[in-house]
Amino acid sequence: MTARSDERELTQGLPINWGLARRTAARLVQDGPPVDRATARELVDRLRSDAAVAEGHVRDVTGLGAGLPLLPADVVDRPAWAAAAVDGMAQLTAGARLPKTPRAARAVTGTTAGLQIGGVLAFVGSRVLGQYDPFGGPDREGRLLLVAPNIFAAQQALDVPAEDFGLWVCLHEATHRLQFTAVPWLRDYFADQIGQFLSIGDPGRQAGMLDRLPDAIRAFKDSRGDTLALVELLQGPEQRAVLDRLLALTTLLEGHADHVMDAAGPGVVPSVATIRERFTVRRRGGGIVDRILRALLGVEAKMKQYAVGAAFTDHVVGAIGMDGFNRIWTSPDTLPTRGELGSPEKWLVRTR
Repeated sequence: MTARSDERELTQGLPINWGLARRTAARLVQDGPPVDRATARELVDRLRSDAAVAEGHVRDVTGLGAGLPLLPADVVDRPAWAAAAVDGMAQLTAGARLPKTPRAARAVTGTTAGLQIGGVLAFVGSRVLGQYDPFGGPDREGRLLLVAPNIFAAQQALDVPAEDFGLWVCLHEATHRLQFTAVPWLRDYFADQIGQFLSIGDPGRQAGMLDRLPDAIRAFKDSRGDTLALVELLQGPEQRAVLDRLLALTTLLEGHADHVMDAAGPGVVPSVATIRERFTVRRRGGGIVDRILRALLGVEAKMKQYAVGAAFTDHVVGAIGMDGFNRIWTSPDTLPTRGELGSPEKWLVRTR
């Protein structure tokens, strides 16, 4: 990535030097665990196969995706995942409509943001197991990534069967891929909501944010460091409404994936109970620095999303079955609100 291409990137979308973010992530991301060539090749081949096999099981559980091809995944190392994450973020935020900013100011902001994003992705890149990017890949039509060194390291740390753990990871990520490929409108809706949230209509909104800052800081302290509460308090009413829709959607997608993973797991992953138990303990663990970083990055809030979304899905599927639950994918109007996620009966009444 050249300085000239970096400058071109700064002329559209958010003022972020994406090229610098790529280079920073590649420089800072840690090497994966040592592994011999034969073990690495076997893992890569197995994960590619597991992704397609897992999606078949997901289709059996959900009833979605009939007739769609069963695709393999891209099995990557840590630097490749970080580079793909940067490309996906750049693509997703390219439509943000921002007020005109002097070139010098955009360059300074873009450099700072590029360094920060690169550093964050270097940290996350040594931990993420897999990810479905609905805007990734050469044709921008979606890409499922499995980070082989992280899956290997997690499997070794949990001391669970390698064949079971890889398929278990793929069940979750294959569900995300099926959500976006089997529901035609979801990808564009998600991109539109992101674009609305990131766009700033006028400088007056920024001034209003500054006016709310003292109250937001006090509320942040009262919430014991809830980063999501701080973000919400800094938004104006319009942005807060978009944020509500985004959080409701992502909570649903994560909870639905967890539900499907647990529903399919016992039949195809013999050690699923042990994996789930040990993985949950590992997810909550880590040293003090790691826990602080996870809180700052919103990882703890994401863990809450898994729980809330899974409880909602469990309740609805228990009440009306998976076929009834699937009416949730009819249109944006049938998606649950944030309030309904905590009270599934309200969604059942509204959509019934």
